[in-house]
Amino acid sequence: MNYSIDKQEHYAVMRLEEKNLNSVIAPNMKSEFVILFNEGIKNLILDLSNVEYVDSSGLSAILTADRIWKREGSFILTGIQHTNVKKLIEISRLDTVLTIVPTLDESVDYIFMEEIERQLNVDSDEEAL
Repeated sequence: MNYSIDKQEHYAVMRLEEKNLNSVIAPNMKSEFVILFNEGIKNLILDLSNVEYVDSSGLSAILTADRIWKREGSFILTGIQHTNVKKLIEISRLDTVLTIVPTLDESVDYIFMEEIERQLNVDSDEEAL
């Protein structure tokens, strides 16, 4: 599996450097998600700008990441440029479940907005006590 990871203080960007996100790639990707989460990455942006095809195994890997990060942080899917990938996500109705942001810059902004919102919620919960 070819990919790159850019780790920042508040998030990490995983860019898949493959044209296909399929049953060959998906198991390794799921393992990498667990490793990243266990390393303390609180927010993950998955950049699919190079991906032209996704199958059901690929969707399963994406849903795994969403499930992992929804507990404590944010999982964002970005860079969906290819029609086949867009259609599959829409047909499977995952566009109603996943956080999909058009660009990487907007995804980073989204992460920071979510972080601020979480901190405000923590602060208001502490004041209520």
